[in-house]
Amino acid sequence: MPPSCTPRRAGASCSAPDRCARPPAGSVPRVIQHVAIEVREQDAEACADFWALLGFARVPAPETLAARSLWVQAQDTQVHLLYAEQPVVPAEGHVAVVVEDYDATLAALREAGFEPAPRTQHWGSPRAFVRCPAGHRVELMAFAP
Repeated sequence: MPPSCTPRRAGASCSAPDRCARPPAGSVPRVIQHVAIEVREQDAEACADFWALLGFARVPAPETLAARSLWVQAQDTQVHLLYAEQPVVPAEGHVAVVVEDYDATLAALREAGFEPAPRTQHWGSPRAFVRCPAGHRVELMAFAP
């Protein structure tokens, strides 16, 4: 194990040394690196295709998680699609995404059969909600508040 790798559990080893090196304390801004949502395994590919419309590409999950999840990523943010026989889909909870080209993204979603619903522009940004193939709400924004 590289000296810069600090496993989270005592006795654990680093399975991905290239990802284990930690930057100096205080040098990384606090960000939400990923969200995890539950989907039926048979819906995972359709969900990945949905996220691709929002600019997220498939990335390999670590070998130890690959059999139970599918991962997508845009820049430094990931969405982990966790396989569940009976996924929990919150009625109002959602993931919010600032998309590169708001109008083009909505058009692509509509062309793919999704129905983004515009919402009030609370901070002046166009925004809409849409449901992914697994039923999760996703908020789309032209820019963040």
